[in-house]
Amino acid sequence: MHMHKNTCENGKQQRAASRGFTLLELIVVIFIIMILAGIAVGRYQQSIVHAHEAVLREDLYVLRNAIQQYAQDKEAYPGSLDDLKSAGYIGDVPTDPFTKQKDWNTKTCDEVLSVDQTSSNGICDVSSSSSQISPFGAAGAYNTW
Repeated sequence: MHMHKNTCENGKQQRAASRGFTLLELIVVIFIIMILAGIAVGRYQQSIVHAHEAVLREDLYVLRNAIQQYAQDKEAYPGSLDDLKSAGYIGDVPTDPFTKQKDWNTKTCDEVLSVDQTSSNGICDVSSSSSQISPFGAAGAYNTW
């Protein structure tokens, strides 16, 4: 009979343990989920910054290329970025991915490209107007790219 009592007690313990999770187990699971969510959010934010940087690089490349093409064709630098649009060198002035505006910093050069050139001032370079610093490597502030 004594043996029967142990098997009954073991059966009750097994049934009680199979009813649910302990508070400690739930806390551990929630803690692990919070750590994984924190890691995922950090990686997501990094990927957004990487995407903005890629867009900035592409926009600067397109704008600088259009400025050079304009200067070669017209033998003068454009007076504004809108001149590139109106002359058909770009479809539209892009929006800076960091400032969310079309507020590019422009560098004016006073080089004379042709003897027929009437004005020597024109845009010869462009950069972002954002002073944010890239968190990836030694690229520096976006307005120095």
